[in-house]
Amino acid sequence: MKISKTVYKNIHQDIIDNCRKRDIKAQFQIYRLYYRNMYNISLRIVNDSREAEDIMQDSFLSAFEKIDSYSGEVSFGAWLKRIVINRSLDSLKKKKLDLLPLEESTDLPAESDEESENEYSLKVEEIHRCINMLPDGYRIIISLYLLEGFDHEEIGEILGISASTSRSQYSRARLKLCNMLKNKGQQ
Repeated sequence: MKISKTVYKNIHQDIIDNCRKRDIKAQFQIYRLYYRNMYNISLRIVNDSREAEDIMQDSFLSAFEKIDSYSGEVSFGAWLKRIVINRSLDSLKKKKLDLLPLEESTDLPAESDEESENEYSLKVEEIHRCINMLPDGYRIIISLYLLEGFDHEEIGEILGISASTSRSQYSRARLKLCNMLKNKGQQ
């Protein structure tokens, strides 16, 4: 029995095919379609607008250079998103900003308080401001899980940690975020 790979049918497949032919107009069309989302993804990880802009530009250049390796098993956007996330994480690693180790002690309780999380109804801008104030490791986990929709197994694979470490970091990040929101972002 032969198992076949599923090929994702992109709505912009004709543009992607032209990008494979090194068509600059097609590359610009792809850029216009995806640049804002890719910038926002990088910004949520690196928390620096200039750096996010550089990462996004480098990611597009890399994607166009490696477009022949795009197999179509996932959407083109998902493939590009993975490049942006990896480049963003590489940028953080170059700065030697590590994720907090699992064993590191925190001033937060180990278990979440669901009632206190649901008590607060806050504006989206305030939540984003508080997310940006989180330590890098926490901000990355929260962003990948809540905003980008990755599960803990995928996050573990991306960050080179176990899924249980991702869950633990997410739980700690969520508690820290809730505490920040209770205190209106004051540390």
